[in-house]
Amino acid sequence: MASLKDMRNRIASVKATRKITKAMQMVAAAKLRRAQEAAQAARPYAERMDGVLANLASKVADKNSAPTLLVGNGKDQVHLLIVMTAERGLCGGFNSNIAKLARQDAQKLIAAGKTVKIYTVGRKGADSLRREFGKSFVDRTEFQGVKQITFDHAQGIANKVLAMFEAGEFDVATLYFSEFKSVIAQKPTALQLIPAKIPEAKGEVAKGPSAVHEYEPSEEEVLGDLLQRNVSTQVFRGLLENAASEQGSRMSAMDNATRNAGDMINKLTIKYNRQRQANITKELIEIISGAEAL
Repeated sequence: MASLKDMRNRIASVKATRKITKAMQMVAAAKLRRAQEAAQAARPYAERMDGVLANLASKVADKNSAPTLLVGNGKDQVHLLIVMTAERGLCGGFNSNIAKLARQDAQKLIAAGKTVKIYTVGRKGADSLRREFGKSFVDRTEFQGVKQITFDHAQGIANKVLAMFEAGEFDVATLYFSEFKSVIAQKPTALQLIPAKIPEAKGEVAKGPSAVHEYEPSEEEVLGDLLQRNVSTQVFRGLLENAASEQGSRMSAMDNATRNAGDMINKLTIKYNRQRQANITKELIEIISGAEAL
């Protein structure tokens, strides 16, 4: 049985841990608001980009002359998985859920006879997948020390992916990130970047005829430029969604840790008091027994 001194030290240690988790929860809450606003502000731009691409894609008469970023290179053998996670842990299941989704898809592709290549963005994703798919890693990007993600960071990742595609290093590229729903809900998402998955026309475009637009240069050239920018836009959206999801998951995880630490302190305090009372009772019994013996 632990001594009273050991139990006091244990209680003090848990109290110190609770202070740390509480501080991390407050920091995550402060960062979450800015990250959530940034992610929500990027969604309309990405959705509007999808609408413009859908409109342009429907106007391309000759599919053979369509950009390869839209129709692909006609192959489906080599798949590039772009796995975006956080640089740090202590954020619940945020990193592991994204890595789990990417791992499942990679295993399915390998079982189907496909070749899998992995490009990791963030240290935790590389750590999770290195043991099983370390030989499939082709590149990695880390943002240690970066306080705020900007479009330039997404542009750098997109340029690497586009250069690999132009060099024929892969046929299909899929982006993995966590879509922010709420503080307690983040959805791991797989988004195909290349060839682009163009959604069907919605709303007013689908109800009736739309305004006639004449493009100069041709629709194919405009679509080709927009598709390259769309890769950067979707990567940037994924980074922002990840940033909000990470802070939301960390806030929830640290809140649970703080509550658990409080419960543990209460249990240890009760155990300490019982042990202390038992020791006092034992000493009194020894004193009384000794007095009666005299």
